[in-house]
Amino acid sequence: VLESEKVEAIYLLGDLVEAWVGDDDDSQFVNELRSILARCNQHAALYLMHGNRDFLIGKSFETDTGARLIDDPTMVEVEGRRVLLAHGDAFCTKDEPYQQMRTLFRSADWQRDILSRSLPERIQLANEMREQSRLSNANKSQNIMDVTDEVVLSVLQEHECDVLIHGHTHRPAIHRLDQTKTRYVLGDWNRCGWLARIEDRGVSLECFPI
Repeated sequence: VLESEKVEAIYLLGDLVEAWVGDDDDSQFVNELRSILARCNQHAALYLMHGNRDFLIGKSFETDTGARLIDDPTMVEVEGRRVLLAHGDAFCTKDEPYQQMRTLFRSADWQRDILSRSLPERIQLANEMREQSRLSNANKSQNIMDVTDEVVLSVLQEHECDVLIHGHTHRPAIHRLDQTKTRYVLGDWNRCGWLARIEDRGVSLECFPI
């Protein structure tokens, strides 16, 4: 796609992997990921936003891939259209325990403590945390784990945007929030890949084979 189409920029909205344990991870999968992103960066500007599974991605990964870390949320303007990009988990405000953990995981002190541990220790901790998350989510209603529309509308108004694109919930859909505002939700990449294409004629949500 990058070679056959004129793509100016790629925005990755978090959760590139199941769990990022640090930029010093030199496993085969992570090295392949570095190589793929570096090749993508040769064809289009590459931007990366932290998700809830890869918030430990740091400056070394930026250097290795050419990707640039961006804030969550970030506003982009295409052909005069202001579009807000976000990972999406910050909008799931009904899930209070998750929001408390999110605040902890994003704190500099917590991240420093985790990254000071050995790589095997971090891998073990990541596996344990993923299992705890799976068990916790199994006992939560789908409504609790979804975004809160009132929060989304407030954030869109704050950034003066009519369009939001986010992931996290893995429930691909296009939601009309009111007469002017729309929310595009990306899916996970289990059965197909998902992207939101921003062009001068509008925004489209697409699923493609992988």
